[in-house]
Amino acid sequence: MDTLITAKFPFLSDASTVVTKNGADIESLLTSVSFEDARKRGLERLEDTIKNSEVSYRPLLNEYDKFMEILSYPYARMIVSCINDRFLTKRYALSEAVRMNKLLKGEHESTIYTIATSLGVKSSLDDDLKMYFTDYLKFSNRIKSSEWMLVNTEIKSGYVTLRLEKFNRLLQNALQDKIESELPLRIPDIYKNYLKTSINHVSMMLVKMKNKLNPHFNGELYKECLPPCIKILLANAQNSVNLPHSGRFAVVSFLHAIGMNSSQILTLFSQSPDFDEAKSNYQIRHITGELNNTEGYTPPECSTMKTYGICFEPDELCNSGKINHPLTYYRIRSTMPAIKK
Repeated sequence: MDTLITAKFPFLSDASTVVTKNGADIESLLTSVSFEDARKRGLERLEDTIKNSEVSYRPLLNEYDKFMEILSYPYARMIVSCINDRFLTKRYALSEAVRMNKLLKGEHESTIYTIATSLGVKSSLDDDLKMYFTDYLKFSNRIKSSEWMLVNTEIKSGYVTLRLEKFNRLLQNALQDKIESELPLRIPDIYKNYLKTSINHVSMMLVKMKNKLNPHFNGELYKECLPPCIKILLANAQNSVNLPHSGRFAVVSFLHAIGMNSSQILTLFSQSPDFDEAKSNYQIRHITGELNNTEGYTPPECSTMKTYGICFEPDELCNSGKINHPLTYYRIRSTMPAIKK
């Protein structure tokens, strides 16, 4: 595999071979003037993550550009590991995965098959790309559209035949899961010292973003102000419709973010006819952080809700261009006096 492919997809095992052949190591990456561009690009990967939920692509015009791009990937991963914030880790994993998905559109099927294999996805390539049904189920279960249901696919000898765009979409989920499972890495203290400036920069950006996504609410629930996604998920939960984990997480973290405590959230879920108090209480207290004495999880933004297939019936406000997070929707709606009455 050539260095252009490795630079575009630096999670491939070939990346370590390229690094070794060029005489680079971790300490030189962190300290050498020769690799300053790689460090800048690594920091840019995380700036893109926080700002746009997608790592940008820069043209790779020569071997130097390719090598810097490859090295920027482990640099970014080290920063994420040092900060060790679940929100950042998940957002970074998604950002790298979305980038990969976009870049796969111009690649030959043989390259896509090689990437699938490197991600541990059981697949085959003859006339079409195919994915073994167990992996298909594993990586499609978070996409709730009916077209992704196994009964609506073509399956033969255990393999599901897929169009390129659908195959790539599942590889996005596979890479996202892989990155999340690998992080945080164990970073020696001496390396943390080298990374301190970058860590502080990313941490500050993260704090500003979280403050923006988590405005202070008074804990009062105005159901008329709920975004369509949360309204439908909450209604389903209260009517014994089984929510996917992503849906339950979105509802609980959203309600917690607007100021509701675990007991108040539990009361809302208790309206379900098959309510299991012990199980629900544990899940809610885990998400709100009460079990571990933490601040709790940040609710997912709109792009993540869409990725997980739980963005339902967007209305005029959703489509106005002003909304990138359910909390933003709630804040805007709840400041309209006529709505709250």
